[in-house]
Amino acid sequence: MQVLLRISRGIDTFIEWVGILTYWLVPVVIMVGVWNVVGRYVGRAVGQNLTSNRLIELQWYIFSIIFLLGTAYVLKHNGHVRVDVLYGQWSLRRRAIVNLLGTCLFLIPFSLLVINFSWNSVLFSWQIQEQSPDPSGLARYPIKTFILISFGLLIIQGISEIIKNVAYLRGDIDMVEEEVSGPEAVTIPAQIKDHDLRPDDPMHQQT
Repeated sequence: MQVLLRISRGIDTFIEWVGILTYWLVPVVIMVGVWNVVGRYVGRAVGQNLTSNRLIELQWYIFSIIFLLGTAYVLKHNGHVRVDVLYGQWSLRRRAIVNLLGTCLFLIPFSLLVINFSWNSVLFSWQIQEQSPDPSGLARYPIKTFILISFGLLIIQGISEIIKNVAYLRGDIDMVEEEVSGPEAVTIPAQIKDHDLRPDDPMHQQT
């Protein structure tokens, strides 16, 4: 289990860096969006087109990348919305079981299905070097590739969540609970480090 926990820690670190890099795209998409709006109205005033289809498509390309790359990061921080009135009342152990089953039975299978059904479309888009149908638009095949990347990241973060929940159920790590307004309590696996193993764990004693 110690090896698996180290793998989980490596996955979490990688996804954390993906999230941090994605953060930097937010001001970029804001600046592009502001320029598209300002350029449209100022361009009309001066009689000069200051924006283009390329910039408009760039805006929603960047927004799409933020959304697609951010899903695994949000999963790591347990930030996805839960429409649930029971989960917040359950014990930490029951939540861990539900999270484990949900990841194994729904998250990973669904992600694999999306990758399976998207693969040929993305591959064909690369083969024909698919372009935007709009004048001066951007290439479509790079942005379509992020569909595969997004759900691939979800799968590996799902594997990390499985490891952490199994480790908690085995008593190898603790869970921390963050109380929020309302009945929805957020349960987050503790940061996985060597000292997070419980003192009475044989693996901890061996280190």
